[in-house]
Amino acid sequence: MSNPHIRDDPPAAPELASSERAKSRSLRPLRELMPFLAPYKGMMAFALFALLVAAAAMLALPLALKLVIDNGFSAGSAQTINQYFLGLLVAAAIFGLFAALRFYLVSWLGERVVADIRDAVYRRVIRLDPAFFEVTKTGEVLSRLTTDTTLIQSIAGSGLSILLRSSLTFFGSLVLLFYTSSKLTLIIIVLIPAVLVPILVFGRKVRKLSRATQDRIADTSGLAGETLNAVQTVQAFTLEELHSLRYEEAVERSFDVAVERTLMRAWLTALAILTVFGAITLVLWLGARDVLAGTMTGGQLAQFLGYAVFMATAAASLSEMWGEVQRAAGAMERTVELLRSEPSIHIAANPVALPVPGRGQIVFDHVTFRYPSRPEIKALNDFTLSIKPGETIAFVGPSGAGKSTTFQLLLRFYDQQSGRILIDDVDILTANPEAVRAGIGLVPQETVIFGATARENIRYGRPGASDEAIEAAARAAAADEFISKLPQGYDTYLGERGARLSGGQKQRIAIARAILKDPPILLLDEATSSLDSESERLVQEALERLMRTRTTVIIAHRLATAIKADRIVVIDQGRIVGIGPHEELMQTNALYARLAELQFGERAELAGEVAGSGEPC
Repeated sequence: MSNPHIRDDPPAAPELASSERAKSRSLRPLRELMPFLAPYKGMMAFALFALLVAAAAMLALPLALKLVIDNGFSAGSAQTINQYFLGLLVAAAIFGLFAALRFYLVSWLGERVVADIRDAVYRRVIRLDPAFFEVTKTGEVLSRLTTDTTLIQSIAGSGLSILLRSSLTFFGSLVLLFYTSSKLTLIIIVLIPAVLVPILVFGRKVRKLSRATQDRIADTSGLAGETLNAVQTVQAFTLEELHSLRYEEAVERSFDVAVERTLMRAWLTALAILTVFGAITLVLWLGARDVLAGTMTGGQLAQFLGYAVFMATAAASLSEMWGEVQRAAGAMERTVELLRSEPSIHIAANPVALPVPGRGQIVFDHVTFRYPSRPEIKALNDFTLSIKPGETIAFVGPSGAGKSTTFQLLLRFYDQQSGRILIDDVDILTANPEAVRAGIGLVPQETVIFGATARENIRYGRPGASDEAIEAAARAAAADEFISKLPQGYDTYLGERGARLSGGQKQRIAIARAILKDPPILLLDEATSSLDSESERLVQEALERLMRTRTTVIIAHRLATAIKADRIVVIDQGRIVGIGPHEELMQTNALYARLAELQFGERAELAGEVAGSGEPC
């Protein structure tokens, strides 16, 4: 059955570029910074004022030095010299004060903007559906949130300030150089290309090697992260030496590139010093001849030298910052890709509200679905099933049959290509996905424990829940006993991914979350599979009490779990091939009987084998 809310070809999530920090060919992506800068116009205006005052004071320093030399020394009066030196000191003080103020303001601005960008990117990414992450590495997204935004920060803050300051200094110094000596200025203009071209050539090589160094460092970080997250597996297979050698090779590659970059940087430094000071020496020599000839005063030569140094420094800064601007533009371009990524989940313009409180009725109406990464395979094929409010349904079938896909679609992590899914007579494609998920409690087989306290981990089920409600949910899930024995009880930090808990304890935390959420629909992916016999009995009792008042759908990896369901649904290759109670399916469904035989070694009397092997289907 077709549905007008379904797009036949949902757009695939964009595949992000490689982690190489390449430069952008266009600066247009930097325009995307404007919405993030706009809220801080006052701060930008204040920073620009400080920049202008600091630049003016800096450009006044050579003029003050000229007055000291030409007027102060020629007057032969200590009082006159004192006045001119005082003026020079005041100019320097104004320059230092406003330069510091400018640095603080632009640094604050850069930090504020990059914090806003990171927040906006995270808010966007955390709402993208699983289809996005099927084609996008999580590490690449994290790289965008850290490395790329750091490059943007340099431009949004200090980099932008350096660009403006260097531009003002360069053109201001050039004008004042002409005012001081047009002849020497023309000579400098001729010398500029001879000085800058070699520096730019070497600088480009240094930047390329810097990017290569970043990539090699990323390789070592990725390798370390991968192995440290699976350190128990590494140690169980005694792979410590193998991975140590691999990491050593990655570190050596990073070292080799870093040494090459350092060598190139050393040559660049030597070349810059030689060419810049060579040009300055030449100009000074010509200026000294003019002083001897009487066409220029000593003060004018000192003034000219000051402006020449300012202009050369500004030119070098601009050339270096140009590369940084290009890299920041590339980083912004990649960040904008994330900001503009849209989930393939279609949200209706005017979402239909789900009944509150919900009844828990579920209908799959001729649903067909293919995963975006596997479009040639039907994960569900003309799947039709009606589940009554308060009914307990168990999905049974071989691996890859489509059991978990039903959960994915119910939670609107994906949208089906055809057919409808209704909850309480509302087509979930017309509802807000967050409203749909709010009415569903999930206990997955692979429990996710966040790096927080036991209390906060349970509170994720209902963020506004009181401590009393959290502890009551833990007691109902048979989790209170082990939580109370933790060093700080409910306020004990559980470690990354719950490293301080056993598998069974993690599962009971997840069950407590679902109990706390108290949803009309409960999805259980073999929720007791990780528990020992005693804990399983306690949790099963709690779940049975919870399931009495709500609709429950169970993915049963163990048929012993399915026996207690109101109905068992046998799924194979995305289709329903049998529905009914256990006894009936044992007689009428060959697939179910075969699965039972594989698990229990016999085709009958399953009811007495509840404590069976637990081998997954």
